[in-house]
Amino acid sequence: MGAERGRYGRGRDGRERYARGRYGRGRAALTPAALGVCAVLLAGCASIPDRGGVEPVKASPPGESQVRVYAVPPREKAQPDEIVDGFLEAMTSDDPDFAMARKYLTKDASAFWQPGAGTAVLRAAPDPAGPKEPSGSESAGLTYPLYGDRIADVDSAHAYKPIEPTAYDGDIHLVRQTVGNTKEWRIDSLPQGLVLGESDFQRNYRSVNKYYFASDENWLVADPVYIRQRIDPTTRMDPVTQAVKVLLDGPTHWLKPVVDSPFPAGTALQKGVTTLEFDDRNALKVPLNEKAAKAGRTQCRKMAAQLLFTLRDLTSTPVGQVELLADGSSLCVLSGDQAEEFAPDRATGRSVNPYFVDDHGRLSLLQAGADQPVDRSQVIGPFGTGAVKLSSVAVARDEKHAAGVAEDYKSLYVSSILSDSELGDPLVTSGGKGEEGALSAPSWDGRGDLWIADRDAAKPRLLRFTGGAGPARPVTVEGLDGARIKSLRVSADGVRIALLLTKDGRNTLQIGRVERHGSKTDPTVTVTRLQSVAPQMETVTAVSWAGPSRLVVVGKESGGVQQVRYIQTDGSTSAAGVLPGLNQVTAIAAADDDRQPLVADSEDAGIVRLPSGTNWQTMVEVGSSPVYPG
Repeated sequence: MGAERGRYGRGRDGRERYARGRYGRGRAALTPAALGVCAVLLAGCASIPDRGGVEPVKASPPGESQVRVYAVPPREKAQPDEIVDGFLEAMTSDDPDFAMARKYLTKDASAFWQPGAGTAVLRAAPDPAGPKEPSGSESAGLTYPLYGDRIADVDSAHAYKPIEPTAYDGDIHLVRQTVGNTKEWRIDSLPQGLVLGESDFQRNYRSVNKYYFASDENWLVADPVYIRQRIDPTTRMDPVTQAVKVLLDGPTHWLKPVVDSPFPAGTALQKGVTTLEFDDRNALKVPLNEKAAKAGRTQCRKMAAQLLFTLRDLTSTPVGQVELLADGSSLCVLSGDQAEEFAPDRATGRSVNPYFVDDHGRLSLLQAGADQPVDRSQVIGPFGTGAVKLSSVAVARDEKHAAGVAEDYKSLYVSSILSDSELGDPLVTSGGKGEEGALSAPSWDGRGDLWIADRDAAKPRLLRFTGGAGPARPVTVEGLDGARIKSLRVSADGVRIALLLTKDGRNTLQIGRVERHGSKTDPTVTVTRLQSVAPQMETVTAVSWAGPSRLVVVGKESGGVQQVRYIQTDGSTSAAGVLPGLNQVTAIAAADDDRQPLVADSEDAGIVRLPSGTNWQTMVEVGSSPVYPG
């Protein structure tokens, strides 16, 4: 059950506050309805502990997403510590335009401070130390350093970026100024934007995918951002309207070079719109400004598709349709079913099953419904007959062909899995040796291209095969900084690649942007702007795409045990992303459709699956390289 942090509630410092709080003024009083709830809760308690230690809790305890913080103004003659504490507390509220937080600032500081400029996310709530200056040095003011471990930044475009935990170094400076007829302490210098502990950030914000079209293509690419859980304090927009606005603002800086938006330049919501509501058919009308009227019908349908996919993250039921309007006139209407032609993975909705390499090195298919026995069978063609024994595989997204690396890790083959055929020559042969020194497992993108890393220490390279056929086309990877590619997975949209890199004995996970230049039929392809996805993990063992902007990752944090968890492609995580434990996982596979179970290779349990709402189940006791198409 959620709670509203009011008269009886936790302060930013974690201590329980009653009435006037730590320094004389707490948060807004509880409403009569809330008091009634408290009475019911107290009546239901068999006993209340009256002894034992009290442990401080920083900010909101994890999971208290329904906790509400009500900001209050500074009391008369408030002490400097109280001003700092009250301001930091007010930053965590939903107060319109942070009006109460601004009451702790001087006029000039309030004009300078822009809460929407970005957010510094700390592991715990910012902890102000005592003032640097000796007590009583009022003429120079007082400076309060803010301490904490900075773990991420959110920029003004709402993009989240994780960082290696570093010490936060912001300061808050106070001076004495005349307020009314008295001298009062106020903040005259402060960090730009917001500074929030991780739990307060997760309580106030939610991740949403906005969608743009892959450059010169007809399918959508997810672009994750964070918006407010409730009404945005700055724009006063509800979450649906916020999502529409951030879509119209354009793609994030990292994704912008590889995507397009068909919205005409300058398109925005009609002036004054702060609320958008679905009707009883779950349809939505979106009023846009006059710039949108320039869009033709085909262009408008693509615009509506962007909105439909963006809004899916915000509704518990499927979006029925979206209608776009400009100057009050209808531009076009698109239903949820019609939007599927623009899906990031055109196979979404089609039943897919996992594949694996059996104990004889053959490519096999696993079929199993919920609570049904597992049926395994070899595929048709040379990969199924054992004409070449395989160490790893990748099945094309249309499930017509597969790529396989021979058991010596040196040779890559492609073969039909729908008809008998002769096994052709290898597409490439590595000069390296061993499981870690030759070819990685292959991966197919949504364009039908095949990718693989040759890990030969004498000639490491990333290779791409157009349409899954030769010749090999080298792909330049910028920013490796001495790291080697251990494994890779390309997204269904073909504009992002997940790279497992190894350097100095540590495996790290990076996302790269796939850029194509020159001829559309034979482009020059480069992977650029690598960004860390799981900096909190000491080492990463395996990774798979698990949707348009989500990865499933196997790894462990420093001093921890191996975990299987979901991580967004922007590097953000949540406690809900941790999956049931599984020992000695060497490979993981997920379908783009999250209704399909995860599949993993565990040295302890064999090939296992994780159906929704249950624990891991063994499918095959001996096997390796579990994969879904892709």
